[in-house]
Amino acid sequence: MNYRSDRYGNQLSILGFGCMRFPKNAGIIDMAQTERQILAAIDGGVNYFDTAYIYPGSEAALGEILERNHIRDRVYIATKLPHYLIKNRDGLEKLFAEELRRLRTDHVDYYLMHMLTDTESWNRLKALGIEDWLREKKESGAIRQVGFSYHGNSDMFCCLIDAWDWDFCQIQYNYMDEHSQAGRRGLQYAHSKGLPVVIMEPLRGGKLVSLLPEEAKKRFADYPTRHTPAQWAFRWLWNQPEVTVVLSGMNSMEMVHDNLSTASSVRVGELTPADEDMLRQVVKAINAKMKVGCTGCGYCMPCPKNVDIPGTFAAYNRRYQEGKFHGFRDYMMCTMMRKNSTAASNCIGCGKCEKHCPQHIPIRQELQNARKELEGPLYRVLRAVISRVVRF
Repeated sequence: MNYRSDRYGNQLSILGFGCMRFPKNAGIIDMAQTERQILAAIDGGVNYFDTAYIYPGSEAALGEILERNHIRDRVYIATKLPHYLIKNRDGLEKLFAEELRRLRTDHVDYYLMHMLTDTESWNRLKALGIEDWLREKKESGAIRQVGFSYHGNSDMFCCLIDAWDWDFCQIQYNYMDEHSQAGRRGLQYAHSKGLPVVIMEPLRGGKLVSLLPEEAKKRFADYPTRHTPAQWAFRWLWNQPEVTVVLSGMNSMEMVHDNLSTASSVRVGELTPADEDMLRQVVKAINAKMKVGCTGCGYCMPCPKNVDIPGTFAAYNRRYQEGKFHGFRDYMMCTMMRKNSTAASNCIGCGKCEKHCPQHIPIRQELQNARKELEGPLYRVLRAVISRVVRF
């Protein structure tokens, strides 16, 4: 296993165990299978385990397995505060105590604000006294390091990085999202601030393995260096020194052993120019189904009406590349989960964005196309409900 350092010199396995997708039977976590996989991962050198309050049964399963095998001191636990459920400081205390009970521990090594969407969300938490609360927990040792997980564009990500003295952060990043979400720009900005970066969705929930178009599969198969699509995706990430830990939602022994093998053999800077070019051809093949040729560069931003233009186009494209559900989910996350909506329907057609687009995309027309497909009746109902919750 290879390791990289966090902000304080702790050695973290470059492969982290994402605990959202434990194997299940009839919707219930299969504890026997889960235990075998966790123990195999730890024996292979994995020491970073990522769970969350809202992952059904995950915290409790992880805590039980670590306690039963007396191995809590061999791993770092990362879990998350669902800040969107918090109304006051008493709520903070009660929820955190529940997490410690589930995890059967007296401390959390890495504590994240789950899906922190923007600086306004952070300011709301500050108004509830979270800064003092976190400071007290760190001083007592109940929380060792504080960070946040993020889905959104790079501009807001960089603003959040500067909003507080974080210890680490977590972003969605893979060879398809190099210039969307926080992207390479966000990764490098966090690294420049001395923050370790944990990567989620390295395979886009498995889509970079199971939903590849035939042309992309052929590119991998014909290339003289033999790696599976999953191995290429991980190696692309670990090739970058700014990446600290890559989470994998492993739910089979085959996945555990394969990922351990890759994480033990990979080296920073190992990809050749030919390797990089092959992956660009794979991206091109995947993007053949794109509706809008947006690279996520962000030159169109900021929008006077707060439209998340790159986020909208990323969700619109994903709808056609990976299915309606995934596009809808991404659009919800980038437009609803914040105090002020960033939806395409906010567009007033001023055209400011088009003056700065290096791809010469007819942004106004494409936003209308995206709105028609992404903002159906279900979206409008959920938007009304969520906006009231966020404001409250």
